[in-house]
Amino acid sequence: MDTSILKKMGLSEKELTVYLNLLEHGPISVRRLAEIAKLNRGSVYEILKELQNKSLASYYNDATKQKFIAEDPAQFKRMISNEEDRVRLLKNNIDPLIAELRSLGGKENNRPVSKLYEKDAGIRSILNDLLETLSHEDNKEYYVYSAKDASSDINRAYPKFNELRNKNKIFVKAISLAKGGGTNGLDERRWLGSNDESATFIIIYAGKCAFISRNKQGEPVGILIENQMIYNTQKVIFQDLWQRLK
Repeated sequence: MDTSILKKMGLSEKELTVYLNLLEHGPISVRRLAEIAKLNRGSVYEILKELQNKSLASYYNDATKQKFIAEDPAQFKRMISNEEDRVRLLKNNIDPLIAELRSLGGKENNRPVSKLYEKDAGIRSILNDLLETLSHEDNKEYYVYSAKDASSDINRAYPKFNELRNKNKIFVKAISLAKGGGTNGLDERRWLGSNDESATFIIIYAGKCAFISRNKQGEPVGILIENQMIYNTQKVIFQDLWQRLK
């Protein structure tokens, strides 16, 4: 019998052993159950309490002894249903909680919150934050100063980013600092005409600014700043330059 699914539902190896023995031999005393399961009586008592808490076991008094029995295995289906209800409740309430928690960040003295991210995993974290943040915004648009070297790092770290961006209907305006670069759907691009291919890649979105570059070892690094005033300033500068590059 493959019982791995029962372990995934939260039963420990010992709980599973006791439950299966209850099914096979119950009603049964704790002493006899401990002998069959090859566990000490104290452990069996504790395990039976856990099984009762999970509605998988119960007991009755037989003369001077307690006898334990296993509940119908259909209880596992009810456990799954209860878990589905719990997950549904969490999903319905997590977004307001996230918004409330985010409002606490950097609140004191309106100080900027900055976070450092390193290597490909760090770049993916920044881009995932962008997707997650803008998916909850009414205005699903952000702005980019695109740099060639950093762009190649981003494409390597997150090759499906533009696919997910398009799926979430997120629009981007990009100013390329050097030659090259194209469009990937739901985006516009204009060119500054600089020859600097190693400049910092800057992303401006929803109260945040991300700066992606390379360290001395040539590895990608990113700094994410969360501050509405910094975001507003960067947005104004970008939009003015965007109009000038028509």
